[in-house]
Amino acid sequence: MQFLDPLRFVVKNQLPLLIHYASVSFSEIFSDTSIRQLSQMLLSLIFFHISEYILAITIHGASNVTLSSLLITKHYALAMLLSLLEYLTEIILFPGLKQHWWVSNFGLIMIIVGEIIRKAAIITAGRSFTHLIKINYEEHHGLVTHGVYRLMRHPSYCGFLIWSVGTQVMLCNPVSAVAFAVVVWRFLLREYRTRSIF
Repeated sequence: MQFLDPLRFVVKNQLPLLIHYASVSFSEIFSDTSIRQLSQMLLSLIFFHISEYILAITIHGASNVTLSSLLITKHYALAMLLSLLEYLTEIILFPGLKQHWWVSNFGLIMIIVGEIIRKAAIITAGRSFTHLIKINYEEHHGLVTHGVYRLMRHPSYCGFLIWSVGTQVMLCNPVSAVAFAVVVWRFLLREYRTRSIF
């Protein structure tokens, strides 16, 4: 039974070490910090998407709204999944990185400010606001220059940028915070250019 010798060696010498590292990892994943940050992230995502959908139904009517008004695409879901993977990796390997409460709280403030700006933009624009680019003129679709639109040209884009980056700052995810800022900025720039044509 010599072929079992390496297995016995691993079980005898390495298994206790692996169990120790696994228990440390699980204790970090289920720490007060991670539960607070992950629950805030989950609540932020739920509130953002459900409120977008409810506002779309309220403004445009249920018959004119589809599930695309939830704004969840494959790319968006992948980005959120990668940010969660970054979070779990960092909390296991570098748990101190997630303990910066002032950074996490600043991210939470960014989420709230982004939500307020975006929802104010949607409510102010009313029927002129749509999640999809319209290429045909509709009577109720006009240029909005009052309310939050008096302060900035595209408050819904600004709010979404602040909100999305804030989700990553709140999680203390340095890689995802930068990636979200760059990707969302490029996406919004492309959207802005497309909307400016029509």
